[in-house]
Amino acid sequence: MKVLVLGSGAREHALVRSLSADPAVDAVIAAPGNPGIAALALCRDIEGGPTSPKGVVALATELGVDLVVVGPEAPLVAGVTDALVAEGIACFGPTAEAARLEGSKSFAKDVMSAAEVPTGLAHVCSTLAEVEDALDAFGAPHVVKEDGLAAGKGVVVTSERQVALAHAAACLAKPDGRVVIEEFLDGPEVSLFCLCDGTTAVPLVPAQDFKRVGDDDAGPNTGGMGAYSPLPWAPDDLAADVVARVAQPTLDEMRRRGTPFVGVLFVGLALTSRGPRVIEFNARFGDPETQVVLARLETPLAQLLLAAATGRLVDVDPLRWRDNAAVTVVVAAENYPAAPRTGDPIDGLTDEGDTVDAGEGTAYVLHAGTALDDDGVLVSAGGRVLSVVGTGPTLEQARHRAYAAVGRIELAGSHHRTDIARRAIDGEVSVPG
Repeated sequence: MKVLVLGSGAREHALVRSLSADPAVDAVIAAPGNPGIAALALCRDIEGGPTSPKGVVALATELGVDLVVVGPEAPLVAGVTDALVAEGIACFGPTAEAARLEGSKSFAKDVMSAAEVPTGLAHVCSTLAEVEDALDAFGAPHVVKEDGLAAGKGVVVTSERQVALAHAAACLAKPDGRVVIEEFLDGPEVSLFCLCDGTTAVPLVPAQDFKRVGDDDAGPNTGGMGAYSPLPWAPDDLAADVVARVAQPTLDEMRRRGTPFVGVLFVGLALTSRGPRVIEFNARFGDPETQVVLARLETPLAQLLLAAATGRLVDVDPLRWRDNAAVTVVVAAENYPAAPRTGDPIDGLTDEGDTVDAGEGTAYVLHAGTALDDDGVLVSAGGRVLSVVGTGPTLEQARHRAYAAVGRIELAGSHHRTDIARRAIDGEVSVPG
């Protein structure tokens, strides 16, 4: 197999790493990729960028790839999958219409309602007066979501009414701006990826990510500052329960509408006192949860994604998982998530660029916002710069290795959370009874 991966972040680096390890894969190409990915795969530019259906089809045709794997959400909403499928090229990722499950929060709520999927109550608002009424109806804490793609940063959860109104006003000021006001859901959050082929859903292992920039969930939302898996506090039957109550009904409803969903259905959940409730759907692998989930997957990834892209998941053997734990810590640039500083040298990585001495064992590094300067020096080139992944027989050992490795990385002004997976290890996370 020859596989083309679209994207340039740590999620794509994780995908390339796992795809390259699949014995059925001869070559992996990333577009546009990053310096870390370049150590594993050929990196190519796309005319018009990854959101250009014409450019992606041209590159896939030139390379003669057997499968295209779409990392970020923007190419999906732009119709890249539609263009590839029209040319007979297998693509792991939903069509533009099916990707509306992520591209429109209001559309996702409509699908969930029709499929009787358990989720929070919500009001879709297009005026500030409607927002005020919805905030009054639900009370604090207020949950305000931009009704569109926002790279994981379009949500504000706050007890301060004026903060909620200000975020809503900013969203409504955009062309065709709308917001979704939701009831606040208590309980810990879980991310579960379900691989889908339009008919069948196969769950991966659950993970938990950390959205806010600071320890103890302080500060603004980010694209994600870390993640871990497994979740020692989660019910053993959680994945099967979510497939039965959420993923499969959603797949059935999408197929009924004539827009079958193929790709990753990313189910964001709150495990509330009333049972699991869907917070949101995404239409692609999440970042940084992908980094820990794929670190535990033993089943060859490329063959699995090809089966999903070609409607053959029902024939796939039960997934195999390593008996280990994984923790990823994101190293972010100075002033992230506001206006991150870029161009600073990154030191502490090995010559291979992807491993760091973690004392007892090694951790590995997935590049996100990195680039090579004119002198070939690795520098920061984005807000989230690196994902450092530690693995081990226990969550505590995986966490220790991840942080030992983070401590050996030098990036001026960088910051990271120091509490990834800490509460889970200390037994401080529980599901409301």
